[in-house]
Amino acid sequence: MDSNKIKKETLLNQFPNDYLEQKISNPINTSKIMPLSQRSYANRLYGGWAGSNNKLFEIDYNDIINAINDSLTGQVDSLHLFYSIYNNISIKFNLNFIALGIYNSASNYINIKLIDKNNASYNSKILLSDSENVVVKAFKNKQCVLTMQSDYLKMSYIANVPTHIIPLNVLGECLGVMIFSDNNNNQFFDFYKLIANYYALFYKNRLLADLVDKNTDTDSLTGLGNHKKLQEDLANEMSLCANSDKSLAFCIFDIANISEINNELGHAKGDCVIKEVANKIKKNVRNTDILGRYGGDEIGIIMPDTTVEEAKYVCEFLLYNLACTMFDDLGQLKFSCGISMFPSSTNKQEKLTILAEQALYIAKSKRSQSGQSEIVSTNDYNFWDDEALKCFAQVLTKKHASVGVNIEEELINQFHSEKIISNEHLLDVVSSLANAIDAKDTYTKGHSAAVSRYSEALARAVNLPESEVERIKLGAMLHDIGKIGIPEHVLRKPSMLSDDEWAIMKQHPKIGADKVLKPNKSLQDLIPMVKYHHEHIDGSGYPYGLKGDDIPLSARIVAVADAYHALISDRPYRKGLSVKKACEILKMGAGIQWDKELVRQFIIIAPSLATNI
Repeated sequence: MDSNKIKKETLLNQFPNDYLEQKISNPINTSKIMPLSQRSYANRLYGGWAGSNNKLFEIDYNDIINAINDSLTGQVDSLHLFYSIYNNISIKFNLNFIALGIYNSASNYINIKLIDKNNASYNSKILLSDSENVVVKAFKNKQCVLTMQSDYLKMSYIANVPTHIIPLNVLGECLGVMIFSDNNNNQFFDFYKLIANYYALFYKNRLLADLVDKNTDTDSLTGLGNHKKLQEDLANEMSLCANSDKSLAFCIFDIANISEINNELGHAKGDCVIKEVANKIKKNVRNTDILGRYGGDEIGIIMPDTTVEEAKYVCEFLLYNLACTMFDDLGQLKFSCGISMFPSSTNKQEKLTILAEQALYIAKSKRSQSGQSEIVSTNDYNFWDDEALKCFAQVLTKKHASVGVNIEEELINQFHSEKIISNEHLLDVVSSLANAIDAKDTYTKGHSAAVSRYSEALARAVNLPESEVERIKLGAMLHDIGKIGIPEHVLRKPSMLSDDEWAIMKQHPKIGADKVLKPNKSLQDLIPMVKYHHEHIDGSGYPYGLKGDDIPLSARIVAVADAYHALISDRPYRKGLSVKKACEILKMGAGIQWDKELVRQFIIIAPSLATNI
């Protein structure tokens, strides 16, 4: 029996027959790959196999290898190299998705970054303690794994498709995995291994280069400690302050418009400004303060045994001295300063720096409005303020690759940890969270607040008890909270959703109920409204297909209010309908999609609810 036959029979045990209709061949042999112009389904760019007569793209391996070689020599960042690999092979190889999993030794998990065929990216973490996970098996055994399942990714949006999990092995060490998914009968498997091996070598060299850089504690431009040294000093000082029950301030100074200086006057001028600012701060801080270069134009200051009032005073003194420094061609520079406090803001180092950056972003916003230098501390704002949420999102978006969290996850964590002191406080937090979700979808700004108002009015119209009205008001505010887990490319798509995208969208009631509300005991009575507001009276709704009175009354109320606001709101494909037209549509759907009696009551009160949307 020849080797090709043995190889095919082995794969038959792992893949369904419809994926193995063509003979397995050497991936570098392109003699049987047909040109794009000859494909029967050439317009289905990501269609994969459409039958035994389907043809593959014509692939020029020399061009791909040259492009990847250029990326290897031109990139200094391993994540950007991954993006470059995706751009070079995704369409040519008709990939369902490509993913990179890097092992985090400190936390003992593999951080997965996945990009699908629609250029949408997803993230997840796979703990090494999950020994049955095929990614963990590939990593620990340092061997390739072929699978038809995708649940191991812990991403509910990824369908079950053929997948190659290839360990990133170099010098006897496994750094992570690279994952490729296509429907091409294992044809490109060897080529995928070549790409993964290239990437592993690059990544290992990048780690070694970073290690060399980290062995130097001094920033060559400013003479201050570099970012690594600043973080080490911060960890040490936080430990000392914790042991002596003292507070600590961490401050970040930012120079206004340094990018414009670099662009207009050159980087040499920008470096001169950064160096002079660092020297000026160094001369005017207290002897106990510790300086370091936090980022490109950012100077970090650690202030042990310091209250927030003292930290602000020191920063104001520094700003006064910096204001007295004039630069040729630039005049007087403006600055922003963000301050976070240990332990009152947080007792975690990473969170302390994130909060200082959030305060810095708020200070930048204030500076752009006032035209003056600004100082903001974490004590100066409420986390749930719109501006604070926006700035927090900016910080986490910038830091995502290094901290492995995103704004949605952090919002949920903050929401669950918030200490609610009153019903008014709860309403404020819920409103801010709802506004943050609405902000993900540019076409439904203010939707949650409007649906809450309409639901409250309808609940009163049907004479529900005041306590039930308040519950419905709150639940309606959070009815779309599950959209926190829906990718933005789906939420913001201006045209009709595809079947796959619609399947993703329909998961938001369950995500909101299970991920956001269920862990919080005080909010569990709101679950029915979040979970069932898209169910229909005739059983045609989602996610469970409930009928009639099986749908909780509160959810039926929210469903009517939700539909009404959607009808009268402007959408990218139509203008908002009039109150009269919207009520006509509700009436047509009464007893089919919506509760007939609730629709009748809502039509009566709808004119009094009309506002300029």
